[in-house]
Amino acid sequence: MDFSGKEVVVTGGSGALGTAVVANLLGGGASCIVPYVHEAEKQRFPHAGNSKVRLIAVTDLSDQAEVDKLFAGVNPYASIHIAGGFAAGSVAETDKAALMAQLNGNLVSCFLCCRAAVKVMLAGKQGGRIVNVAARPALEPRTGAGMSAYTIAKNGVAALTMSLAEEVAKDGILVNAVAPSIMDTAANRAAMSKANFALWPKVEEVAATIVFLASPDNRVTRGAVVPVYGKS
Repeated sequence: MDFSGKEVVVTGGSGALGTAVVANLLGGGASCIVPYVHEAEKQRFPHAGNSKVRLIAVTDLSDQAEVDKLFAGVNPYASIHIAGGFAAGSVAETDKAALMAQLNGNLVSCFLCCRAAVKVMLAGKQGGRIVNVAARPALEPRTGAGMSAYTIAKNGVAALTMSLAEEVAKDGILVNAVAPSIMDTAANRAAMSKANFALWPKVEEVAATIVFLASPDNRVTRGAVVPVYGKS
């Protein structure tokens, strides 16, 4: 897929999935803007030395001023929102602070990045692509038992994706999301050492779906929340 001459914002771009997405985009000729919060993220990011990658320090993607600052001066063809976080816990064990952490880290951050991306794309009048990352419990809430706060937040990401897609379709902005199941990462293997890793989707496979949805080759798909479950 040809991204030559195109800028792409990738939040969460320094994580396992984000790194695979950035690699795919760079292979297609894109220039990538990757925000990071912690210096350690920057240090371990394998694409940090690439001249087509711009790393930008941010404090909090659920802060509107921070997000507006990130998007100031950029002209993204696509904006991909991977940044988020996971926490398990029953409802009885989840207090308001833990709930808000999930909502801010997953839903509010996604909303604010969508907002900023749409404003830039509307100003440029060239259309664009937005891809969000939901999760399997967003499509199948019963699988979110024991992690309701996370499930609610990712369900919000899915709803945002569908409603925003309808809102900006007339402007040539196609908005979609993917909904991964548990992905095959080092962290997930360590946390679930007895699982059958062969059933899990690989980050490169999920990244390929994301990059297609963000590409000019996607001409008609909008408002989709695409299951990327692998064999699991």
